[in-house]
Amino acid sequence: MKRACLIIAACASALGTAPLRAHPHIFVDAEVAIVFNGDGSPKGVEIAWIYDEFFSMLLVSDMGLDPDFTGTVTDEEQAELDGFDMNWIDGYHGDTHVTQNGAAIALTGPVEWASDYRDGQLRSRHLRLFSDPPDPAQEFVVAVYDPTYYTAYTLVGQPKVRGREDCTARVFEPDWESAEAQLMAALDEILGAGGDIEADFPAVGALFSDEVRLICAAP
Repeated sequence: MKRACLIIAACASALGTAPLRAHPHIFVDAEVAIVFNGDGSPKGVEIAWIYDEFFSMLLVSDMGLDPDFTGTVTDEEQAELDGFDMNWIDGYHGDTHVTQNGAAIALTGPVEWASDYRDGQLRSRHLRLFSDPPDPAQEFVVAVYDPTYYTAYTLVGQPKVRGREDCTARVFEPDWESAEAQLMAALDEILGAGGDIEADFPAVGALFSDEVRLICAAP
């Protein structure tokens, strides 16, 4: 998240705008687990989202929960919170992207989920299944990002592999300097054309995304 905050400050300074006009607006820590079936075939990806404290406070307040600002919810409020971020609109891809050899691997919508609010942060976890599973003997990539960069995701913790012990999951960070240079060039182009930065913000989310690269032993 610290890196994303620096990007906001740089954009605000370069554009002469207030920080609230810059992207991203929401910061989310993400945890990734790749899940395998009993026969060793890829089943899906489990994703956890941990929202920043400011956004969590706004959303919880908007839902009428935790009125005393304790940073937690009661059991009754917990039931109201369940699935708060799982009502996806048509066309929303869930900000989880899986590719193999450059081709997209389709995922289902969330099939099961859990939600929580503690220490002042909203947390949710959901599982998405592979519609057409990748070949685990070839490297495939899992990335969590919002293409519009309205939300900035940061991968935290070591990715987990469930159901197999012969797989290797490695995390690769983005090329920050290259990503920032491409973002600034795109923003300059928008401004030069008389566009609105907020309305026409470029789809640069992938440039700032961590990647999980996973490969398993051949059968």
